[in-house]
Amino acid sequence: MGNMFITANDWPHIALRLALALVVGCMIGFNRQQGGRPAGMRTFMLVSMGAALFVMIPLQAEGDSPYAATNALSRTIQGVATGVGFLGAGLILQESPRKSERPKVRGLTTAACVWTAAGLGAAIGCGLWQMGLIGGLLTLITLSGVKRLNRLFEVLVGESKQGNAEYSTITDDDD
Repeated sequence: MGNMFITANDWPHIALRLALALVVGCMIGFNRQQGGRPAGMRTFMLVSMGAALFVMIPLQAEGDSPYAATNALSRTIQGVATGVGFLGAGLILQESPRKSERPKVRGLTTAACVWTAAGLGAAIGCGLWQMGLIGGLLTLITLSGVKRLNRLFEVLVGESKQGNAEYSTITDDDD
């Protein structure tokens, strides 16, 4: 496993980590943008790279001990997760049509994707680029593959989307 800590003058590693965070965010954002979702490529790229930037700050800051840097990194990651959770909350919409008594919630998948992109960016910022790339690939498989499996299951069971919509209170924004 590579060293997480980097010096401020280690430009190649800084650039690699930020570029990989952008690439992972771009992959997820492109998938979401193709489906016409509220957050697209630029949003995901910025969230992923921003998370990488935030976690790289304590990794570069010189502390008294590795414990102090690890403690600062832990607090930074917690702050990023909280902040991005707030951003994701803004993507979630509650729709309450007058015909239906049940509210419908949209945007949960997009919010979860923004949160995941931040986590992947944080991992890459910490130097865990293998984890970030594998996580990005698994995210794309989840977004595309599970949607197809769900449609196949609906066809096999014989349920139509219109029949399910009446009874659903939470609507995945992939539909």
